Amino acid sequence: MTNTTQDLLLEFANVGFHYPDGNMGLNGCSLNIRRGTRNALLGANGAGKTTLFLHTNGLLRQQSGTVRYTGSAIDTSRAGLRQLRSAVGLVFQNPDQQLFSASVREDISFGPLNLGLDTDTVRQRVKTALQTVDIEELADRPVHNLSFGQKKRVCIAGVLAMAPQLMILDEPMAGLDHAMRSELLCVFDQLHAQGITLFLATHDIDFAYRWADRVHIMAHGRCTASFDAVDFPAQGEALANAGLPMPSIIELQRQLAKQGLLATNHAPRSLPELIEQLKQHAGKDAR
Repeated sequence: MTNTTQDLLLEFANVGFHYPDGNMGLNGCSLNIRRGTRNALLGANGAGKTTLFLHTNGLLRQQSGTVRYTGSAIDTSRAGLRQLRSAVGLVFQNPDQQLFSASVREDISFGPLNLGLDTDTVRQRVKTALQTVDIEELADRPVHNLSFGQKKRVCIAGVLAMAPQLMILDEPMAGLDHAMRSELLCVFDQLHAQGITLFLATHDIDFAYRWADRVHIMAHGRCTASFDAVDFPAQGEALANAGLPMPSIIELQRQLAKQGLLATNHAPRSLPELIEQLKQHAGKDAR
């Protein structure tokens, strides 16, 4: 797939950053996010994923290189950052770092009010955000009385109320049970259908293969590989170099193919897809 200037929403070009204690955050990191895509960021703890995310809306500022949004270098003036943060929404891994208002409605209203929007517009944005993440019944609940999963939804709603073009989510599935993960995935699908570009960090490589359009690998403060998710089977070396395994569904498909139980010309991206291929292969053998 060929990039054009119009395709690129977010660009990191040789970005470097070191923390005050000398620890490296980013080391010549280059990475592009295409408009309208679902992106998964993979890497071990300490690889630089969170540091990269904190650069996307100016919470950290690069010490070298360039971060561009919609083709222009990020404007770090107060007005520039306000505009950037309305377009690029960041959801932290720990929701308690992001929630500070007394009630859910107040917390979701905070961002739009800071943009100077009128009361009716803010009220409508909050209503829409609550509906999108399916927490309307929690609107007047105290934030401190919510479960961990509910808090994550409130954080997402707060970002949605800013009407972002790009949503950044740091380990959004962490700490959630299976049912909550499934529900949150439905939210992501709805956001993507609305045209929001998604960029999330995850340690679940099987989820990344199943869900993402594009995959990016971080190691030692650099993006070491970016590729279309369908190309995962050919990325063994890049994954191994970052200490990451191949998605289990690919390994299973390869073993089944060796046994003659499955065709070798198509790698399924999910268990239901693999089962369907097995049925089709069995049907051909019966004929």
